[in-house]
Amino acid sequence: MIKTKQTACAIALSLLLGACANVGDKSLSESAKTITGNKVAWQPLTRDDKTPAAAITASKLTDLIDVSGIEHLSDFIDEALSHNPSLQQTLITLRQAQVAIKSTESQDNLNIDASLSGAKGEQSDTSFTGSLSVSWELDLWQKIADGVTAANLDAASARASYQSARDSLAASVIRSYIEVITQQNLLAIERQRLQVLENQEAIILTRYRTGLGDLDDLDTARTSSASTRATIAQYEYALAASKRTLAVLLGRQEQSLPELHSNVSYPDVLVPLTSVPDQDLARRPDLQAAYFTIKASEYNVDVAYKALLPSINLSAALTDTASSASDALFTNPLWSLLGQITAPLFQGGELRAQVDTAELNALTAWWQYKETLLNAVQETQDAIDNERTLTARIRFTAEAIDNAQRSVQSTSGDYRQGLADILDLLSVYNTRFDLQAQQVELRASQLQNRIDLGLALGLGVSQ
Repeated sequence: MIKTKQTACAIALSLLLGACANVGDKSLSESAKTITGNKVAWQPLTRDDKTPAAAITASKLTDLIDVSGIEHLSDFIDEALSHNPSLQQTLITLRQAQVAIKSTESQDNLNIDASLSGAKGEQSDTSFTGSLSVSWELDLWQKIADGVTAANLDAASARASYQSARDSLAASVIRSYIEVITQQNLLAIERQRLQVLENQEAIILTRYRTGLGDLDDLDTARTSSASTRATIAQYEYALAASKRTLAVLLGRQEQSLPELHSNVSYPDVLVPLTSVPDQDLARRPDLQAAYFTIKASEYNVDVAYKALLPSINLSAALTDTASSASDALFTNPLWSLLGQITAPLFQGGELRAQVDTAELNALTAWWQYKETLLNAVQETQDAIDNERTLTARIRFTAEAIDNAQRSVQSTSGDYRQGLADILDLLSVYNTRFDLQAQQVELRASQLQNRIDLGLALGLGVSQ
């Protein structure tokens, strides 16, 4: 009768504590879900007539930059995704998170242990003792289930981080490819400048020999030529360094990239971006990873709270002692069944500290999410504004180059007629070459900005 009452009290206590165990406050993740940038009013881009134009449709990074017709670039991206060491480490982190799920799930499984021992008596008699135990923790408060959910969410966060790493790597490959092309084009412009200066040296020398000039003009031209040779040496180093950077991204130890010859062209900028695609920022992998981290931390809070509650363990044990190992295991074993309830009473505040730590981790995860979102909004708007600025600068620079070309033709004629000196002639040539170099850098900046915009909007490579 007493045992029956004790059992009834234990069941009643279990039900009461079960009601208390359902902490389930998920307000942080719910709050994060409502602020994914879907209500951000992007400042629109406009045409020259200030009339807003329709948005293009973009679903991946290559919708903003065409890489399909560029030799080797698509292959480079695939090679980097397969061999980049940093990305492979991120993939291992994802796999570790997936293994952690199995480890957490195993807490809800049966545990079976077996042992066999032998002892030699005083009269040389040997006895064997065999045992087999089976135990299982009853997940009454769903603590183990919450731990499994948290582990799954951690894995989802790691998966989103891996996708973010893939997108960033693909973007870095394109950026490095663009940098290689930029250094090649700048080097070509400086070599053209040097050729013009060397031709001017020959003309000045010929004019001097015919009495139409002096050696001061020759010194001026040679000074410009020497300065240009120094610039060429700088660009040659920058080109080699940019190739090495790309090779490291590809996971190559051989870093010369012989397939990148000097006449490789820029990727095309696809449909001019006149407004932002109609999408929020929830597709950004880093924002998804931050959101899953919040969710996982909330379930970890539940686990920490439920660690304060009693646990129920069921176990069964088989033991026997015999003169042979087979008899000890299989002949008339003695079974014992045990069910026990254990509850933490006093652990110096350790469990309560774990609850506080879990709650603070959840709050930190929420603010990290908020920070990621704010950075995403800023990155998107910066890229939008920069798109407009770069488009205008490219147009005006093209006009300036046309004017500089006409100035070169006019000043060259004046110099041949003695109406302009060598400084005037070198000045207009340098202005034209400087503008051509500026045009190359602006084109590269426009492509780089398109990459920044694509990543800011969550566009990337396919999974």
